[in-house]
Amino acid sequence: MKTAVAPLAHDIPPVAKDDVVAELQEIYIEKGTPAFMRTVLALFCGGFATFALLYCVQPMMPLLSKEFSVNAAQSSLILSVATALLAAGLLVTGPVSDRIGRKPVMVAALFAAALCTIGSALMPGWHGVLAMRALVGLSLSGLAAVAMTYLSEEIHPQHLGLAMGLYIGGNAIGGMSGRLIVGVLIDFVSWHTAMLVLGALALIAAAVFWRILPESRNFRPRSLHPRSLLDGFLMHFRDAGLPLLFLEAFVLMGAFVTLFNYIGYRLLAEPYHLDQAFVGLLSVVYLSGIYSSAKIGSLADRLGRRKVLWATIVLMSAGLALTMATPLALVITGMLIFTFGFFGAHSVASSWIGRRATKAKGQASSLYLFSYYAGSSIAGTAGGVFWHLGGWNGIGLFIGALLLVALLVALKLAKLQPLGGVKA
Repeated sequence: MKTAVAPLAHDIPPVAKDDVVAELQEIYIEKGTPAFMRTVLALFCGGFATFALLYCVQPMMPLLSKEFSVNAAQSSLILSVATALLAAGLLVTGPVSDRIGRKPVMVAALFAAALCTIGSALMPGWHGVLAMRALVGLSLSGLAAVAMTYLSEEIHPQHLGLAMGLYIGGNAIGGMSGRLIVGVLIDFVSWHTAMLVLGALALIAAAVFWRILPESRNFRPRSLHPRSLLDGFLMHFRDAGLPLLFLEAFVLMGAFVTLFNYIGYRLLAEPYHLDQAFVGLLSVVYLSGIYSSAKIGSLADRLGRRKVLWATIVLMSAGLALTMATPLALVITGMLIFTFGFFGAHSVASSWIGRRATKAKGQASSLYLFSYYAGSSIAGTAGGVFWHLGGWNGIGLFIGALLLVALLVALKLAKLQPLGGVKA
């Protein structure tokens, strides 16, 4: 495998620059090489499976409310228990990957999540379904915690934003496909059958991931000693920027999941009275996220993350404002813009973690994603209270407050000094 690299000058002692350059030429994967294509394709498949399995249940929530006699907030638990267990698992799987390696953890995670999804389709009762969904979330923590770390270790820093954007593009396609496949199928077959189909697709994605992802070349095992983990935790929270990025992940994901959790309830009711298949088809708005994650990630590589993050949050706010209108065309346009902004913001913030965390990067990624999925779980269910109290106006107020916090955090991040003189 032939790769090339242009190392950062401030990282190389003057006396040993030539030796370090020669060493780094054999380490980083650079854009345009076969290894780069295999890496981004594998992580694309991993992101696809993760988000498809995690969010395929969103279009089913109104149906589950009827079948199991639960309200909207209770129905949202089918997603929230998965994201809650995923968030908790991140605190374990990230450090485990620091010890035993990135690829083994990710491969095991994908296969386990696919099998648990098939298991959830076979459960006859509500509590059994929730238990299997919790196991799906716990399994997926193995990929979610490690994928960003793998990319930050293996991909040349100049191309990290693009690679991260393509990975998140896989997330977007997975989120869209999971919702689309299930949202359309449940108009024609049972939700059990729809989940079996998705579980089978996830098994295929896991097999492709296992076969083509290059082995880690820059991974260095770390101790799993509790003191080592605590030291890494404290180090990340002493950093000026990392805690702000963790908070950003919480509020951005909380806003995004809340909108898509309850938009189905709105569109199935008056004045729209749309059918379930049409609501499922609206998942095509994720196509805007597929484009924005790679495009804005690449833009952030050129202009700097501090100049791009706040603008994506303003886009999300504009999209939210359009969903508050009554005409269906404006609501769909608002969903499109909101999704475009969210995936762009997530691409920028997640790649920023790899730039700011100088050590224990797996743990840093885990903390970011713990916050990300905690936001999904907590805000996603809390939004149900606002839905019952104020309908879509209540949802708009709740999401608007989250986006205001996100914007203030982004503006504070923009004022931080970059580490080691590197463009942030």
